[in-house]
Amino acid sequence: MNVQPIKTRKFLPPKDDLWDLISGSIHSLEENSVVVITSKIVSIGEGRCVKIKDTDKDRLAEKEADYYLSRDLVPGKWLMHTLKNNLLIASAGIDKSNGQDYYILWPKNPQKSAEVIWKFLRKKYGLRNVGVILTDSHTVPLHRGLVGMCIGFYGFLPLRDYRGKKDIFGQELLMSQTNIPDSLSSAAVFEMGEGNEQTPIAIISDVDLDFIGPIRSQKKFNSFQVPLKEDLFYPFLKSVKWRKGGA
Repeated sequence: MNVQPIKTRKFLPPKDDLWDLISGSIHSLEENSVVVITSKIVSIGEGRCVKIKDTDKDRLAEKEADYYLSRDLVPGKWLMHTLKNNLLIASAGIDKSNGQDYYILWPKNPQKSAEVIWKFLRKKYGLRNVGVILTDSHTVPLHRGLVGMCIGFYGFLPLRDYRGKKDIFGQELLMSQTNIPDSLSSAAVFEMGEGNEQTPIAIISDVDLDFIGPIRSQKKFNSFQVPLKEDLFYPFLKSVKWRKGGA
């Protein structure tokens, strides 16, 4: 697998032209590639920016989140824990780094945004098979530092299913599935950086994926997103005194 970060011009909030940025930065694109884009520039392209001086970040996070936990309950009061789009993320994904005087929100519908970018890439570069991933950074419990995660994707099957196959000792695997979008996001964000690298796009090539269009599956336990009550971490998540967001 090869991950190539792409240097771009500065992308300026509160709104800039995403299609111009992609066209001016990606000069060619091969079949069976995955284009990884930070959600922040997608949000700027959609105008999802709010002036810092006009709002309070916590109140904005409460509005953007599906559920939230007050920062008063977090060690150091560093952030608010929130649930948004079936993801555990700080402050509903709201960030001000590389945002000048603006808070940058998540795209309104990351999955739909990924699909729109997928259609653009296929048409622009004359491709049949291409994947798109929108990323953000998050923390891992009991570890310091940030890693990349996927908040939206399109164009490929998200799970590599080992269930029913044998391990090296011939025992049947019962639960193992590889989470492809988050695995690729972590590798790409590592190359793209977290500071002033100015590489908000990466191209992943030489990767073995099942490239497809719309993603639908009726197989049991084969959805990428897991319902809360089915999730292995439900005992922890249900014990939190979440407040309903969106107000």
